[in-house]
Amino acid sequence: MKTIIPYEKLSKKKKKELDSAKRGSWNGVNPVTRRVESKKVYTRKKALKWKDELPFQGF
Repeated sequence: MKTIIPYEKLSKKKKKELDSAKRGSWNGVNPVTRRVESKKVYTRKKALKWKDELPFQGF
């Protein structure tokens, strides 16, 4: 008969195995929350793009 060991006393490896067995699968669903960014918000990436639109002026 197996003796039951409390979860707190298990090794890290055994805890990891138990936790991963309890977790379910997302079945291809991306869990990251998606939201539309507001057009009014300042973004640094957009602000730097104006430099790329200028024609190159060499010396």
